[in-house]
Amino acid sequence: MNIAVMGVGLMGRPMAERLKATGRMVTVYNRTADKVADLPKAGIAVAASPAEALRAGDCVVVMLADAQAIREVLLAPAARQELRGRTVIQMGTIGPRESQEFQRVVQAAGGDYLEAPVLGSITEVKEQRLLVMVGGTAAQFEQWAGLLKAFGPEPRLIGSVGSAAALKLALNQLIAAEIAAFSLSLGLVQREGIAVETFMDILRQSALFAPAFEKKLPRLLQRAYTDPNFSARHLLKDVDLFLKEAATVGLNVSSLEGVRPLLGKTVEQGLADVDYSALFEAVNPGK
Repeated sequence: MNIAVMGVGLMGRPMAERLKATGRMVTVYNRTADKVADLPKAGIAVAASPAEALRAGDCVVVMLADAQAIREVLLAPAARQELRGRTVIQMGTIGPRESQEFQRVVQAAGGDYLEAPVLGSITEVKEQRLLVMVGGTAAQFEQWAGLLKAFGPEPRLIGSVGSAAALKLALNQLIAAEIAAFSLSLGLVQREGIAVETFMDILRQSALFAPAFEKKLPRLLQRAYTDPNFSARHLLKDVDLFLKEAATVGLNVSSLEGVRPLLGKTVEQGLADVDYSALFEAVNPGK
């Protein structure tokens, strides 16, 4: 099977490489061409335009940054006319209403559409351990589960299009809440002169512990945020998507509205493209 991959960033690139490792023919398109210039050496073709990538693929995996990028790349007139007879699998993080909009547009163009956002980072892609959540029909899930298993061992059908997108936002909201809460607690521990290892030892033994705390602790202690798995800019985008969606269903989002300015300040400080744990700088500024 020939697969086109739209968007070859932090996650899209290793995902394209995973597809190639499973024996599939892969063609990629990325808006920043120099970031994919080396991929032909790995046997992955690089298309000069979205339409060219679509023509090369029976199925299109979309890992673009946001809904606007999808509109500009996948749904531009030249590309849209190539959607007929092809299946689009949208795997990035977008809002459920946005995903449903794209379903309507792709179907109107004669294509098929499902969503399959993932939870995990670059390591999980390479080790085929992503958590894959599918929004679509049972028939679509059965048809494409084999492909999705290239990324994670047990893709799960969540419901119709929009349901998996909403679930992904719910999970990413926890990412923002956890890093903000952990940064605040760690900041107080440090400023009160308490040994960080004492704090962590007690935390690990409690019901309060989350593995993300352990994973991000070295970055916070060293204030080292380069080589991100997930950027502050993208987490801010997902928080805004969650806030918008939550407002439509009548949720009280006061807690997340407290985190949002911290992410905004992180981005304003020039830390948009480093690891999202740089939020620590907004919570606990270095002296």
